[in-house]
Formats: sequence, structure tokens, C-alpha cells
Amino acid sequence: MPLPERRKTRKIRYGTVEVGGGAPVSIQSMLTFPASSVAGALGQIGELAVAGCQIVRVSVRDMNDVDSLSGLCDESPIPVIADIHFDYRLAVAAAENGVAGLRINPGNIGGKEKTLAVAEAAAGAGIPIRIGVNAGSLEKELAGLYTTDPARALCESAASSLAMLEQEGFGDLVFSLKSSDPIVTVEANRLFSSGYDYPLHIGVTEAGPVLSGTARSVVALTMLLSEGIGDTVRVSLSGDPVREIVVAGAMLSALGLRPDLPRIISCPTCGRSHLDVAPLAERLEAVLPGYGSITVAVMGCEVNGPGEAKEADIGLAGTKKGAVLFRKGEIVGKVEGDFLEHLLEEIKKMKGKDT
Repeated sequence: MPLPERRKTRKIRYGTVEVGGGAPVSIQSMLTFPASSVAGALGQIGELAVAGCQIVRVSVRDMNDVDSLSGLCDESPIPVIADIHFDYRLAVAAAENGVAGLRINPGNIGGKEKTLAVAEAAAGAGIPIRIGVNAGSLEKELAGLYTTDPARALCESAASSLAMLEQEGFGDLVFSLKSSDPIVTVEANRLFSSGYDYPLHIGVTEAGPVLSGTARSVVALTMLLSEGIGDTVRVSLSGDPVREIVVAGAMLSALGLRPDLPRIISCPTCGRSHLDVAPLAERLEAVLPGYGSITVAVMGCEVNGPGEAKEADIGLAGTKKGAVLFRKGEIVGKVEGDFLEHLLEEIKKMKGKDT
């Protein structure tokens, strides 16, 4: 069953990446390195880009970070957003140093005058601002409402910032309303999207470690995306941010929102399995994003081979003497040795890439 039509929103741009206005749902992450750790940041950006990340956020904590932004942005293969808290002057300076966008939190940036100063700098640089409303850093005057109706408190914070910025003529905005509670996150974004047409960045903040964090994030994001809500996403997980991209890509692909992303079918394994499926599938998952839209199957035995993966473009099924390689459900040969290399060779042939 197809998903409902996506909510119509305004379009903004982070560099070459469009968000909202019917653009494909984009995938974001955040670096574990601050901006001043340029070598580490660029290395991680490269890994994220290969995995399918389209927009990346970086912490800007002080002027040392600001001074590093220009070089970092020049070298980055994807747009860089400066993430600033507490000191609006850092956001003003970041806007002048080549970032594709700013992210500020109205609960801690310092009030109306300082927020408007950031907006003026963003307008001068021609870049958007993401207003990030988080449950953990709401304005003090909304603390009482948050105890009784947390979703409405998040929405009112976003609406207040929006009214202030619109009054000054600044509308190049993205909003995010996040809680560590998936249901609160869903309800807050439903409320906001029912009244405003600004693009939404959706995610569950502080979701947790890989397994539980994935579950919490995918529950909330799937609910919203299946209702047509959400223009760009982040799956926030503790640890290596590359895992965020893998999860987000798999989710969007499964929902049919990103048909350009790869899909892996792999069996859960049982006593019949002749392949060590899990590490092979994980290795494949790490390299497959570079091949775009393709479905690849990794099956442990002949039972779970071509017969249960007929929709796969390319696949592998374990046998007692190695594995069989198949395309579109039809066996094309028997292989031994490094199974990942055999899969990639066949994928490259299908995609017309050089081996």
C-alpha cells in the first residue's frame, strides 16, 4: 500500500541539497569531532558521505571552531551545518565562514535580540536556520506546560520563534521538535505540521545505544513519515555516526521514500545455514550505498536462496561446497572464497561499473 501524499512544505537549500518542497527525504548526521579537529572531522565526513549521508552537522563551541569552519566547509563533499548553543556570536561568525546552514535552540541562544542577530547574519549569507526545539532545553516559561502537555510545549516554543522571525521578514527556516520520548516527538510534530508549512527535520533526541536507539527512532520516524510528515531525518545513536546513516537509509528504503537507496535481504540463519550470514551482510551493508538502487540477498542455504529472494537483483545462497550466485532469482554460477568480492563483481557488472 502506498504511503499518503507527503505534506506540502516550503523548500530550502543546504548548499546543493534541497529540503522540503517535494524534494526526497534527506539523511543527516552529526560529527563526533568539533570543527577545530579538522583532520578528524573531514575523515568522518568522508565515511558518512560514502554511507549515504547528505547533510552533516558540526559542533561550534568557541572561536577556534569558528576559525576552522571555512577550510572544513571547502573540503567537505556534503553541506556542513554549524551547531551552536549559548553564544549567539558564534552563530553570527559561523554564518560568515562558509557554512551551509545554522542550527540554534531558542531555549538557550539568549532571547529575541540575539536570535534576530543570528537571523540577520544568516540572511546576509543566504543560508537557512534550523530552529531546534528540544525537550531538555525549553524556554523557562514553558516548563510548567511541559509537565502537563509536553508535545504542545514543544510546538509552542517553535511557533513563538517562528512568529518572531517572520515578523522580521526571515523565513528561510527548518524546524525540529524533538524529545527522547518517541510518542511526544510524534505528537509535537503532528501539532506543528497541522498549522505550518515549514520543512521539518525529524528525529528522536538522545535515542540511546544502537539497538534500543534504533527501535525508539524508527518507531517515531516511521509513524511520522507514514503520515507524510518529515523532510529530512536523523537517527540519533550513541557511538559511530555511520550507523545512523545505515539505519536511516534502510528505514527510508523500506518505506519506499528513497528508491534510489540499496536494500539488503538476509536470512536470520538456522541450523541449515552454510554461510556465516551476519558478517557478510554487514560488510555488504558498509559498501553498498555507493551502488545506488539495488536489492542484494545473502542467504544461508539453498532453501532460503533464490526461491525466497526472487525480487533481489543479485544474491548469494550458501551450499555445502561454497555458494551459488544468482540474478533475478536465476542461478548464474557457483562460487567459493571471498563471497563479498563475488557479489561486488556481479553488482558492478549489473551497474556497468568498472571492476
